[in-house]
Amino acid sequence: MRLRLRQLAIPFACVLLAGTLSGCGTINEKMSAGMGDYVPQWAGGLPADAPPRPGTAKYDAYMQERERQRLIPADQRDPKPTKPDPSSLDPVR
Repeated sequence: MRLRLRQLAIPFACVLLAGTLSGCGTINEKMSAGMGDYVPQWAGGLPADAPPRPGTAKYDAYMQERERQRLIPADQRDPKPTKPDPSSLDPVR
């Protein structure tokens, strides 16, 4: 009787493990697509000057502004904003 229980427990454990791992793979795929938007910059999220995601209203406005800037002659364009001095940033703790 003891041997019979072990023979059933091993395949059951393998099926349970395979089901658990395959379920995690689909969750991570769906969550990784948009989760970067919610992670703070200090924790590895998107930087503050990152362009908006495609498919949003902000993206369409961003692309229109970019196209408008492209059509303006180079000597008449607005100067690009400078990046902040790294020494002025707060340290990561």
